[in-house]
Amino acid sequence: MENQFFVDSKHLSPEALAKKHKLETDPSSRKNHMEYLPGMEIIESDVCLQVMSQMNSFDYSVYTARDVRAALDHETCSIEDFKALLSPAAEPFLEEMAQKARTETSRHFGNTVYLFTPLYIANYCENYCVYCGFNCYNHINRMKLNMAEIEHEMKVIADSGMEEILILTGESRAQSDVQYIGEAVKLAREYFRMVGLEIYPVNTDEYKYLHECGADYVTVFQETYDADKYETLHLLGHKRVWPYRFDAQERALRGGMRGVAFSALLGLSDFRKDALASALHVYYLQRKYPHAEMSLSCPRLRPIINNDKITPLDVGEKQLCQILCAYRIFLPFVGITVSSRESADFRNGIVKIAATKVSAGVSTGIGDHESKYTGKEDDVVRGDEQFEIDDDRSFETMYKDMSCEGLQPVLNDYVYV
Repeated sequence: MENQFFVDSKHLSPEALAKKHKLETDPSSRKNHMEYLPGMEIIESDVCLQVMSQMNSFDYSVYTARDVRAALDHETCSIEDFKALLSPAAEPFLEEMAQKARTETSRHFGNTVYLFTPLYIANYCENYCVYCGFNCYNHINRMKLNMAEIEHEMKVIADSGMEEILILTGESRAQSDVQYIGEAVKLAREYFRMVGLEIYPVNTDEYKYLHECGADYVTVFQETYDADKYETLHLLGHKRVWPYRFDAQERALRGGMRGVAFSALLGLSDFRKDALASALHVYYLQRKYPHAEMSLSCPRLRPIINNDKITPLDVGEKQLCQILCAYRIFLPFVGITVSSRESADFRNGIVKIAATKVSAGVSTGIGDHESKYTGKEDDVVRGDEQFEIDDDRSFETMYKDMSCEGLQPVLNDYVYV
């Protein structure tokens, strides 16, 4: 695993390399990943305890074909049923799981599929997450868009017909503070009907401010719910604090956000346990905040600039399909997003079974939507991307492809009155 992630850059100074190596090899040089940093809000919530209790006791090797059969026969999927569907014993039942998932998807979502696109406005980051292209020790072109540049990017995207946007930044308060993000949200409200955020976790009052600026929902990747493994992958920065990240969605809901999205990054740790924890995070918060809209995504690791060895290891498309089908059966009302990390063929298939939302016209770089959407060549300096995507279809192509699959592409599912 270390060879997969720890790659030196020839561009780093000897001093930076020495600090990087010390963080990688000497756990005592790293701050306690369970200890809050100054300014981090601590909320009183029992959700984390419930999720981690279930995950830590999950032994998927004990489930049998009989358990899987019972889970598929039950009208309502319990937590124990869900565990059985995530187990290796369920692999021979994948076709039946897909059929049941498809029935649930059709029942609750019809034949619709929602389309959106991400907009990265900055790639500065203060964290050392060893698998991420934005990490502070990765030598890439860094860039932060100003408001005029952000508005230009938004206009290009909106002119394509897109109505929902997801605004992303690297995790740097110094370069992308909450006020900067809020101003970007205000601009987005002028061009889009739905505005989402995928930024560093913030406190409740800050989520409230961003909601008042016009943000509808917040996405946070826990990356892995395995706190011990998390410690070895997040070696520096605010993101290192595992419990603060875990509670981000609940703080967002307390701050007034209409919806929240959850995910683990499959391939960082035991993917079956991470899949269980992600879904249970939704399950318990949904019962605590029944008014809120919640969704899941299921991304796998992708190669990054300066490290093409990063892969999702033992999480193949078959395992990913199993997880998505299990999600749908366990949480029939919850939206499921499949990102452009996956191939076009996989996404075309899974939207007819379990997924309800896909990204289109995707770029994970900074400031390149005009060239990507219009094909214009220029000499503009742009910021490098966070990871490599696999499905680079344009919005127009994605819309046509989804229609050809017999689905109804939807650009907006919410109307303000």
